[in-house]
Amino acid sequence: MVNSSSMQQIGLQLADQNRPLTDRFRALFTLRNLGGHEAIDCISKCFDDPSALLKHELAYCLGQMQDEYAIPGLIRVLQDKTQEPMVRHEAGEALGAIGSAEVLDVLREFANDPQIEVAETCQLAVQRLEWLKEKSSKENSQLSSNPYKSVDPAPPSLTQDTDTLQNTLLDESRELFDRYRAMFSLRNKGDTESVQALAKGLKCSSALFRHEIAYVLGQMQHEAAIPQLIENLEDLNENPMVRHECAEALGSIAKDQCLAALEKYSRDQERVVKESCVVALDMYGHEHSSEFQYADSLVKISQ
Repeated sequence: MVNSSSMQQIGLQLADQNRPLTDRFRALFTLRNLGGHEAIDCISKCFDDPSALLKHELAYCLGQMQDEYAIPGLIRVLQDKTQEPMVRHEAGEALGAIGSAEVLDVLREFANDPQIEVAETCQLAVQRLEWLKEKSSKENSQLSSNPYKSVDPAPPSLTQDTDTLQNTLLDESRELFDRYRAMFSLRNKGDTESVQALAKGLKCSSALFRHEIAYVLGQMQHEAAIPQLIENLEDLNENPMVRHECAEALGSIAKDQCLAALEKYSRDQERVVKESCVVALDMYGHEHSSEFQYADSLVKISQ
């Protein structure tokens, strides 16, 4: 068990703006792994940070923890129009991930937000909560299993045929929720054909969708995705939220050809891209180290 003093020490590392961002990320993921109200309090105190990337990851971790204690803080972030869109988007996604029907009214309100990434995220979160209430008990036994154990913004599709899934994924006339379901089915399949189908999604029109494609390609860590991820990272006209996720995906894949792109764009003029590349280089180093998990060193310190 981790005592309160150790938890607070890790929380101070997370909050310390003078520390390298890579150290703060490790502190954050350590708190996520430890869980509990004290860890949530430590994470929630940092939403006034100047780094949009860090705040985005704070919200992501709170959603993955699936503790209703985090809901009030996430609602405040979603409602705060001074927060960056990628932070508000992640707060909305986190509220959907926690899975409590009590947030449906708030999510429905922001499903019409003028910021399209926030609106689309809240629409998805509403549909996820409605699916949990109405269909999950009927469908769960037929769904492919998620090898990454993440809490996703949509369940996988009931369909397993790769061509059908790709057609759904790329059909921009379909509901985004259905396309997300196809995305997670392809991710769960995990073969080269599925990776190649997903990579085509990086050309779709929705920045939110492209960002999620990059995220799942990072989970899969398959080198077939590298060329398209690098292409989107290098595109200075691409939404920074997408470029950031491409960078982190390349850091997770951690093949030699990822390194040059990450080093180059760690000096990017867009702060969230630059910081993402710095963190991705740290992830690249982790993938080539003997550490069991990304936050392993801080977990040891806390015990």
